[in-house]
Amino acid sequence: MLSHDTESSPSSLDLRSLSHEELLALVTELGWPSFRAKQVEDWLWKHHVSSFDEMSNVPAALRKQLAERGTLGGVSEVARQVSNDGSRKYLVEYADGTRAECVGMPTRNRLAVCVSTQAGCRMGCVFCATGMGGFSRSLTATEMFDQVTHVADDFQTRVSSVVMMGQGEPFNNYDNVLAALRMLNSPNGAGIGARHLTVSTCGIVPMIRRFAKEPEQFTLAVSLHSAVQATRNQLMPGVRKYSLGRLHEVMEEYVEKTGRRPTYEYALIGGVNDNANELDALCDFTRGTLAHVNLIQLNDLEGSKLKPSTTEKAELFVRALASVGVEATIRNSRGADINAACGQLSQKHK
Repeated sequence: MLSHDTESSPSSLDLRSLSHEELLALVTELGWPSFRAKQVEDWLWKHHVSSFDEMSNVPAALRKQLAERGTLGGVSEVARQVSNDGSRKYLVEYADGTRAECVGMPTRNRLAVCVSTQAGCRMGCVFCATGMGGFSRSLTATEMFDQVTHVADDFQTRVSSVVMMGQGEPFNNYDNVLAALRMLNSPNGAGIGARHLTVSTCGIVPMIRRFAKEPEQFTLAVSLHSAVQATRNQLMPGVRKYSLGRLHEVMEEYVEKTGRRPTYEYALIGGVNDNANELDALCDFTRGTLAHVNLIQLNDLEGSKLKPSTTEKAELFVRALASVGVEATIRNSRGADINAACGQLSQKHK
């Protein structure tokens, strides 16, 4: 369990933002024996209750006192879309009216969840719909956790992996993202193994260096999208100050420090980053590294001049990268028949 969220928290106290020690202190202060704190924790973290009345083995008087002190957080569902491939996308709303998107992606007996870390985004990536809606605020750790539990409850199954790859730049909300990862990893939280918890960043160099020093084996993905500086500046203006040279250097440090294999995300955009020059640069950038390259078919955004590349180009990239010893895969696109790309569902429900 964890201490209070530190960034952009709504005004009312979410009881789940209390550490075990803080909740124990609160229960004791209210005049109850310490075992009641563990009962309350079980309802908060194992049963995901949305009402104090659901805490059936907790005395009514204590439930009333807790309700006077804080809330149980949670979200309300604004919109929900179901894809033919089984994926479900949600637009959820928090108590203060802030909205965020999350996605559930089932595969056989496993369920992956894509979580937003901010409401909106300041990075301005030209291929992403999120930036079109501006930036509202960063989400708290418990608000990220709520997205995961909402999806789990809807699918009526346990979540096996989580990617912080939805709306927002996770490393611009570092403390809350790390707290959420630890909640998801904790046996008292979702109990998901650290290696099944992934953070995707645009490439915030100082935060990658900090992330490498964390004791847990969380995994890292970096949105690369071009290994040509001019192209990357055009596609991802928010990380212009972090050059490809600096990124390459810090990723070498990351691998050396952690021994873990990072992933580079590369959305293939027709006529922009799928030509021979871009491919040569990508091969040069990744050659001799431990990194895996994840090739993504760009989501076709309404009103955007950017269009997806072809399957043939994607296969060419895979072969060329393999020829220099770099493993690459073409990511199976999920939810293509719904508003699958980050920010699309939010824009639709503005």
